[in-house]
Amino acid sequence: MGRGRQKAKQTKVARELKYRSVSTDFASLEEELRQSSGSDIPPAYADLAQAYSQDDDGEDDYSLDDELLDDEEEDRR
Repeated sequence: MGRGRQKAKQTKVARELKYRSVSTDFASLEEELRQSSGSDIPPAYADLAQAYSQDDDGEDDYSLDDELLDDEEEDRR
């Protein structure tokens, strides 16, 4: 499809989306969003989620970065 036809098709779709009258049921949408907590993990991934949710070493995430920076500073001296 040439660029002119492609652009015309995109323009047509954009106009349909812009001017289409949509009746959204905000009450049912709000109810649906309140029901889903966002932390629902499928059973197949529950063991992985549990394994990666705990911090094994108890250190912060930046401790390795600080050590690497200290080593680089020592190398420069």
